[in-house]
Amino acid sequence: MTIGIIGFGRLGKLLVRHLSKDFRIVVYDLRPRPKEVRALGAEPASLEEACRQDLVIPCVPIAEFERVIRRIAPLLREEAVVMDVCSVKEHPVRVMKRWLPKRTQILATHPTFGPDSAADSLRGRQIVVCRVRIRPSSYRRIARALAREGLQIRAMTPAEHDRKMASSLVLTHFIGRALGGINAKPTGVDTEGYRRLLRILQTVENDSWQLFLDMNRFNAYAPRMRRGFLRVMRGIDRRLR
Repeated sequence: MTIGIIGFGRLGKLLVRHLSKDFRIVVYDLRPRPKEVRALGAEPASLEEACRQDLVIPCVPIAEFERVIRRIAPLLREEAVVMDVCSVKEHPVRVMKRWLPKRTQILATHPTFGPDSAADSLRGRQIVVCRVRIRPSSYRRIARALAREGLQIRAMTPAEHDRKMASSLVLTHFIGRALGGINAKPTGVDTEGYRRLLRILQTVENDSWQLFLDMNRFNAYAPRMRRGFLRVMRGIDRRLR
């Protein structure tokens, strides 16, 4: 199986670093960095070449996802598998079903880890999969490859994924951004509870504002989560006055 990765940002680099040991990978990015790509074990490529691989993985911001899918749709080989890695699932699934050719296979995924948490290994990490439009043989091949990397596969629907992520990933980032906004930092006499809060901040501080904006904008369940959280916090504040 050959892999074409579109986008060489933090997640793209992470996937190349871990998967290039077992697969031939070609990488396309708007800003070519051939030395860095080769150093991680992959080959720099044009967009057309990246789209001619068996498995094509767009690693682009969610806000750019539809534009990229529309661009690559006519470049894909027949019956190629397109596997997204967005942190929301309903939006990219709608986009892929709308714009990709009927013969293109679609596997929606969300690696629930990032460049910081999985810097050394993918073993024991979790990836959510949504089997949108994919032949059983293709899915088994990809699932076996993911399992060989040590990933734990969790299957669910796009809606179920987004509901759960609004209560976990989006909430974590929301709290982390708030901690950053009040300039939370070690005090020298930190309680264990405060150290746990700082770990939340450390989890999100290397991620871009664009990622935070997109996971809120494109997850239909995020606004309700934010409103509920803020309502409870205001209630607690009122009780303390």
